[in-house]
Parts: sequence; structure tokens; C-alpha cells
Amino acid sequence: MPEDWENALVLAAHPDDVEFGSAGAVAVWTHKGHTVSYLLATRGEAGIDAVPPAEAARIREAEQREAARRVGVRDVEFLDHPDGAVRADERLRADLVAALRRHRPQLVVVFNHHERTGTGRWNAPDHREFGRCALDAVADAGNRWIRPEAGEPWSVKYLAVANSPAPTHAVDISTGLDAAVASLEAHETYLQGLGYTRQAVRPAVAGQAQATGVRFGGVPAVAFELIPC
Repeated sequence: MPEDWENALVLAAHPDDVEFGSAGAVAVWTHKGHTVSYLLATRGEAGIDAVPPAEAARIREAEQREAARRVGVRDVEFLDHPDGAVRADERLRADLVAALRRHRPQLVVVFNHHERTGTGRWNAPDHREFGRCALDAVADAGNRWIRPEAGEPWSVKYLAVANSPAPTHAVDISTGLDAAVASLEAHETYLQGLGYTRQAVRPAVAGQAQATGVRFGGVPAVAFELIPC
């Protein structure tokens, strides 16, 4: 992955998307002095079967902020779109354009927008809708005649898709693996709802990183699909 950038904005639909996709890379980047911010479409209120949405939103926001802190991210923003019903509509696109012009990132990381995940499974509707809208918003943000009310135009230098089924680049997370594990562990209530034990987190994160590393240099890695801007 290129590293000639200073700040990045990571876009995702739900709390935990970053931790299941790219937290190890974020830990490496912040340790090297890059500034990384998170922007999430929802608070994940529909994500825990045994917890009512209002309470789940409060819990998951707190867990996401702690997860971010563990990889060196302080700025976490939520757009409050409905969990499970994210749509690539004008409201979301406008929110994302405004955020891009406000944060002015050189690197944007987007969670996988493809129909399938990197493991071949069918991707969640929120991920597909949000990801595609985010890609469109990156294009819009650089055009001063589109949504001029959202601020001065901003052109992103690099656009990277996490958890893509067609990765092209990778980040060595040998020095960020422990932080990535800790970051996912912060989603304690959510993981319990999925049936994960704390003991299962490290093998899951390390196993995915090692499997990715087989393709990209033999070191624990997080892979991205780099899209030209």
C-alpha cells in the first residue's frame, strides 16, 4: 500500500466492520504517525438479537469508540442511518460528500461493496449499499459544482476497499496484530451475541492475517483493493 499520505478516513456501515476488516492496518498507520478517523453510517442498533435497539446503539457506540482508541483513532463519527436499512440514496450521498470535504483525507478506506465477501460469502445489504454510495461520494467530493453547499471540493488521492474479493495490495501488520486483536475484543457485547468467546478472537484475527500473508509476502497482512482516483 502507498504511504505518501498524512490522513485517512475509514468509512463503514456498522460498528465492528473496521475491526473485522482493517484494524491491523490502522494500528500500523497510526503508529507511524498517520492520522486516521472513522465514519460509520449506523450505530449497529439491530446487531444484537437479545438487546433492544436503543440500548444496543448505546452499547455499540461505546464499544466502537474503545475499539478505535486501541488502534490509535480518536475521531469516530456516526451518521445515524438505520441499521439494516442503509440505502445508497441522496441523503447518504450528501452526508458522505460533506464528511469527505470536512475531513479532507488523502486516503479513504471503504468496507467491501461487492456482492461477495473476501471469503466468497454473500455480502450484507448494508455493506453493498453503503460501499457503492461511498465510492460515488468520493467522486462527487472533488467536483465543486456538485453539492456546493457541502464545502470546498476535495479530491482523494487513494481509495482502498477492505475485505474485497479482489485485493491488489496489502499492509504488513506484524507490528499491529496485537492491537488488532485488542480492537476486536472491545466489541465484547456484540461478540457475545454472535457466540464468540474471548479466546476465539486472537485465532480468528491471526488466522485471517496469516492466510492473507500467504498471498502477499508471507507476513501477517491485511489486504485491500486499491481503486484509482
